[in-house]
Amino acid sequence: MADGAFGMVFSWQLWRMALLWTGSILFSRLLLVFSSSTRTWPRVTGATSGSGSGRICVVTGATSGLGKAAAIQLARQHYHLILAGRNPDLLIQTAQEIKELRLNCLVEPIQLDLSSYISIKNFQLSLKQRLSDLGFHHSIQLLVNNAGILANSFRETPDGFDEMMATNYIGAFVLTNLLMPLLKNSPVPSRVVNVTSFTHRCVFDLDVYEVLYARRKGQNYPLASTYEYSKLCLLLFSYELHRRLHLEPTCHVSVMAADPGVVKTNIMRELPLYISRFSLFVLRILCLLQPPEIGVNSIIDASLAPPESSGKYFFGGKCRTIESSSLSGDTKIAEKLWSASSAIFKEMESKANQTISS
Repeated sequence: MADGAFGMVFSWQLWRMALLWTGSILFSRLLLVFSSSTRTWPRVTGATSGSGSGRICVVTGATSGLGKAAAIQLARQHYHLILAGRNPDLLIQTAQEIKELRLNCLVEPIQLDLSSYISIKNFQLSLKQRLSDLGFHHSIQLLVNNAGILANSFRETPDGFDEMMATNYIGAFVLTNLLMPLLKNSPVPSRVVNVTSFTHRCVFDLDVYEVLYARRKGQNYPLASTYEYSKLCLLLFSYELHRRLHLEPTCHVSVMAADPGVVKTNIMRELPLYISRFSLFVLRILCLLQPPEIGVNSIIDASLAPPESSGKYFFGGKCRTIESSSLSGDTKIAEKLWSASSAIFKEMESKANQTISS
């Protein structure tokens, strides 16, 4: 264990995080201040939109950090909450904590493991049943794809993919597609918010199939690179979904990307303790570290901005958007990623159906 931690200090992946990630967040901060493309949007609250208090919001990774903070803030905006997370005990605990705030909203916990297609499909079915049982319209108004992990080793999912890529991107792609009928069925404009990261700026080339099907076993697992790839894929997916939905004349689903910046959460829990503590210390010295209650602002901004801000990249709070990397705007790569992800989705669906029928 000690040898592994010692070796990690000299790992290029750790230095990549220290140097490139810090450079990327600083670059985003500079864009926020000096770029002419930075724009500020108004927030459209429930009161100003006239949509009332019957809106349903699904938040993944809702039991801690940004997900929990987002759920609380959205409850204050009169959303009813569907809390999604892997740990059923934490889900129940989080739901109870939010109920005790007396925000006059419904809070429903449903278990979800984004690294498993079966779990995602069961979540979809449970959500539909829950909406029927509660007498709600068969629709949702907001999906916040927040869940994410930073794994320190390759772990294969039941569907045969890298767990970090599956949780951070593939699972979000599958969940969004499965819930799209509920979003499209909404009587008021609905929305998808994908929580991405400034770390996408560290990627300068993307081999879609290599990234999605990577099997990097052994001690040299590229944790930093894999995380960057997963967040870039989520961003490419956001833009491509926006483009495709806006080709449908009657579609009222908007898609936003939200970058919370550097936030003090438990995402570094798999790193050696002294490394995570030192990282947080340095980030605090550089005035880059934020608590979840502040970092969540970009997610809430993306959730409440007007529909015409669809396809934008929210960063820095105050409902501001900036430009993401040039690679993230490459439509050819986005189309290739969409095609590959759709093939994965269909394969998962087919295997699940075969299992059920047998």
